[in-house]
Amino acid sequence: MAAEQDPEARAAAGPLLTDLYQATMALGYWRAGRAREQAEFELFFRGCPFGGAFALAAGLRDCVRFLRAFRLRDADVQFLASVLPPDTDPAFFEHLRALDCSDVTVRALPEGSLAFPNVPLLQVSGPLLVVQLLETPLLCLVSYASLIATNAARLRLIAGPEKRLLEMGLRRAQGPDGGLTASTYSYLGGFDGSSNVLAGQLRGVPLAGTLAHSFVTSFSGTEVPPDPMLAPAASPGPRVDLTARVEAWLDGVCAHLGLGVQEPHRGERAAFVAYALAFPQAFQGLLDTYSVQRSGLPNFLAVALALGELGYRAVGIRLDSGDLLQQAQEIRGVFRTVSARFQMPWLESISIAVSNNIDEKELARLAQEGSEVNVIGIGTNVVTCPRQPSLGCVYKLVSVGGQPRMKLTEDPEKQTLPGSKAAFRLLGPEGSLLLDVLQLAEEPPPQAGQELRVWPHGAREACTVRPAGVEPLLRLWVQQGQLCEPLPSLAESRAFAQLSLSRLSPEHKRLEWPALYQVGARPHPQLALGPSVPTAPASLSSSHRLRCLISSGPWWTDWVREDPRENHAWGAALGTR
Repeated sequence: MAAEQDPEARAAAGPLLTDLYQATMALGYWRAGRAREQAEFELFFRGCPFGGAFALAAGLRDCVRFLRAFRLRDADVQFLASVLPPDTDPAFFEHLRALDCSDVTVRALPEGSLAFPNVPLLQVSGPLLVVQLLETPLLCLVSYASLIATNAARLRLIAGPEKRLLEMGLRRAQGPDGGLTASTYSYLGGFDGSSNVLAGQLRGVPLAGTLAHSFVTSFSGTEVPPDPMLAPAASPGPRVDLTARVEAWLDGVCAHLGLGVQEPHRGERAAFVAYALAFPQAFQGLLDTYSVQRSGLPNFLAVALALGELGYRAVGIRLDSGDLLQQAQEIRGVFRTVSARFQMPWLESISIAVSNNIDEKELARLAQEGSEVNVIGIGTNVVTCPRQPSLGCVYKLVSVGGQPRMKLTEDPEKQTLPGSKAAFRLLGPEGSLLLDVLQLAEEPPPQAGQELRVWPHGAREACTVRPAGVEPLLRLWVQQGQLCEPLPSLAESRAFAQLSLSRLSPEHKRLEWPALYQVGARPHPQLALGPSVPTAPASLSSSHRLRCLISSGPWWTDWVREDPRENHAWGAALGTR
């Protein structure tokens, strides 16, 4: 596969963005003559994040970009040679130099899809050595992106559709790459924009930002603008000294608010005038540098009214401290009275933006009915995901050479379902989501209107469903290194995420104690059988064999509990009783 001429791809994820044991395993595969064996891995998570019942799949575009650029340069190979044993056969390093992803195939959930535990986000197949090397970078690219998108989706659900959400967390993010990822995938998850300029340049994320307290405090009030003159917005009339007009309006504003004209801070007013001269079409005031009611608000109103006199409309104000909800109510009331008093009707509805370490609890308060807050900026609590800093995705081998592989392990929750699989979403009569189903890839897909026997994860017995509709979940994006269809744009994936969330039931959308969405498997007697799985006694029924695979407990202990008559035979097959 020829690498794309994409500088972002090389900067964001190079081939050595991996764990050392991927390279040591690669050497082991090569030495054993197994480097080109066909293998398949699945990337999935075991539990929904943040105590919720859903996740959003994200990071696919970054994965495809990484795969298409994957190639070890001479410097990469030389470094690996320096950390591997000195007696490593030089032919291995020549093999590495020739590697690319031209034989790799990827099936995946589209970005913005609802995702649930144990359903693959990605299926990656190709030569064993190559797809093993892809484990760490693909996990890195998918896990955090999906976590951020899910966190953003939760915040959007709390805020509702009307509030404007802005991500402002770059300065709080875990490094530059984390900041870019957070800005990108918070937008996919439902935020309206970001302060991150690089995310705007590279990913097309809409940008937002005005001024900080440092801009305000840098002015003392003694500064004289080099050109205080401003032309009217729409007419060819004479230019006006904005500073003088602001001072004239301040008298009326202070009289209306019951303040002395000396109370509003001169330096703050000078800062607002300077900003208005630079951005007459997009003036916004930051009100809480000194005192919201006695300084920030009257200074803002004086500048806004002076601009309004010239045909410009201020876009809004921002609050960054104190009781944001209460202040927004009070300020909206002032806007209404000032609008009526000075006959500037647009003023009463200008935007009120707030920020200040807003979490889910405070967001719910700001989004309540009757709130006058229009725009909410969130930083730390979206980019760092403090409730759960990792999604815990895993990348597990499910087949080699067409034969299924299974991990048993000492921890029941870490057991895997072997074999190449397909995944489907079963729908109710109105398009409602019933459950997701995994089955072997070679089995015929479920059909709408036909009964289907499914064993939900963790259930003690199977159930029968008759779906009104069936949707395949995993799409073919890359086949033998070639992109099969254009990837959706970030904006398209964002829209798809909101559509996906709209189909989720209120019980599954609940952010606290939600109903769990069901994921199940179709019974199949051969699902577990393969060289790496103990052969069950011939006397065991097919249902027993499958039951061992999809139980939430150890795959053999559940069988023992269900049918003690065959305990001895099954225990002997496992080497235990």
